[in-house]
Amino acid sequence: MAAETASSILTTRIDPTSSRYEANMRSMADLVSAIRNEEEQIREGGGAKAIENQHSKSRLTARERIQQLADPGTFFELGTYAAYRMYEEWGGAPAAGVITGLARIETRLVLIIANDATVKAGAFFPMTSKKVIRAQNIAIDNRLPTIYLVDSAGIFLPLQEDVFPDTDDFGRVFRNNAVMSAMGIPQIAAIMGMCVAGGGYLPVMCDHVLMTDGSGLFLAGPALVQAAIGQKVSAEELGGAAMHSAISGTVDFHEPNEESCLARIRAIIEKWGYRRQSPWDRKKPVPPALAAEEIYGIYDSSPARPYDIKEVIGRIVDASKFDEYKAEYGKTLVCGYARIGGFAVGIIANQKLHAQATDHEGRKRTEFGGVIYTESAEKAARFIMDCNQNLVPLIFLHDVNGFMVGRDAEWSGIIKAGAKMVNAVSNSTVPKITVIIGGSFGAGHYAMCGKAYDPRFMFAWPTAKYAVMSGDSAANTLVEIKIRQLERSGKQLSEEEKKELYESTKQTYDGQTDPRYGAARLWIDKIIDPMETRDALTTALEAAALNPDVPEFKVGVLQT
Repeated sequence: MAAETASSILTTRIDPTSSRYEANMRSMADLVSAIRNEEEQIREGGGAKAIENQHSKSRLTARERIQQLADPGTFFELGTYAAYRMYEEWGGAPAAGVITGLARIETRLVLIIANDATVKAGAFFPMTSKKVIRAQNIAIDNRLPTIYLVDSAGIFLPLQEDVFPDTDDFGRVFRNNAVMSAMGIPQIAAIMGMCVAGGGYLPVMCDHVLMTDGSGLFLAGPALVQAAIGQKVSAEELGGAAMHSAISGTVDFHEPNEESCLARIRAIIEKWGYRRQSPWDRKKPVPPALAAEEIYGIYDSSPARPYDIKEVIGRIVDASKFDEYKAEYGKTLVCGYARIGGFAVGIIANQKLHAQATDHEGRKRTEFGGVIYTESAEKAARFIMDCNQNLVPLIFLHDVNGFMVGRDAEWSGIIKAGAKMVNAVSNSTVPKITVIIGGSFGAGHYAMCGKAYDPRFMFAWPTAKYAVMSGDSAANTLVEIKIRQLERSGKQLSEEEKKELYESTKQTYDGQTDPRYGAARLWIDKIIDPMETRDALTTALEAAALNPDVPEFKVGVLQT
């Protein structure tokens, strides 16, 4: 037993005194610092004046409400970068005007959705709806109790056509309220400001409705009522907390102020019962034996200087223990079993080291790191099926260039092997959590459980690149097409003009591969500090553990 345990411990081969390691440390530290500084700006919401205006109404800001509601230090924000650099013609919408994330309340893990009234009075932009729906989908997948802190003026009318009608727009929020209720997912809504028009349905479709004095809940405000039916009525008489608690009976708890309201939510949650235990195995967590901060020096984005992904894994998993699966086969994908935060997990990670392989005819070849070959795809597909068979959640670590191309790859059946891996990922029923640490390009993104393949959570390091292909490859392709178009119209470009066209094209494309671009569009749930990867995965696994239901695993027809 002792020998078996010792054999699975990862050891390190890095040299922390090398110039390469130190350069990597500085580069990653700069990227992390830049992300943190930007997030601080985003957390200011609509700015100091808007915050002062909120306080002048005797109301807390959304972040202040969350701080009072959640157990100290437990809020794990998601979607911070939503709508980043979008809607600038309207003054922007920091964090899409709504704050979402996981937290503990009276030690219970919950999901919080809080309108930020400092951003356009909490109005719903297109990305606001999508962010709320993404949060609800996380709650549905993980059976997370959900708390709504409501303070919103409703739809942002200038963009109503992109907020109102589609399946991932405003109406889907209320549909999800109903579905979550039917699934037995607890929902609490606290009205702590305005809740008007169609948005009024959200709190009323929840299990508990709380409302503070000075708030308003109505399908049409006083001005619209007067315009529509000629009736003059005050906001308080029309839809105040006193009316809804004593006359309409809509509100379950009438609270004099926000502090009382937030305390009431905590009191309700503290009395909840417990549902069935999840099937995921968990033991007492053990910290990694290797230092997390060394991840900064290990990761290298340069293709000329490949790194060993097992050095990263050793700084994420419990006790730095990792039981590698088929270690000598398909070496450009590393698969194996470990524990993270005490949870048993299966890890699938792109290996960036080049590897020596032998084909079926005994010929030697070099396999390039970050590329998925036939053997590695087949290994990963089998490993995914094994994890589903044995109820082991899956962690995907991306730094993938794509699948191998060329005659030898095609003859080896790369398309068939890739289809097998994609099939296994698509039909996997155990929780899947994805972390993009470097490149995530092309079909490799799909096979490694990209956003379209329903990961419970999608995280990214600041070094992530997210696109069909790398900036260099894309720029070369796009520039070549543009040059041919110009030449067909009789125009010849000088070498200097070609270079300018290349640089301009690459700059545009690189901007779209930046993880903040993806996070703005909710392709990524959270950009994380690499040192916090283990903590983020542990939080995600704790959320996944609230859902005990595991559908039967079926893959359908596999290519063989």
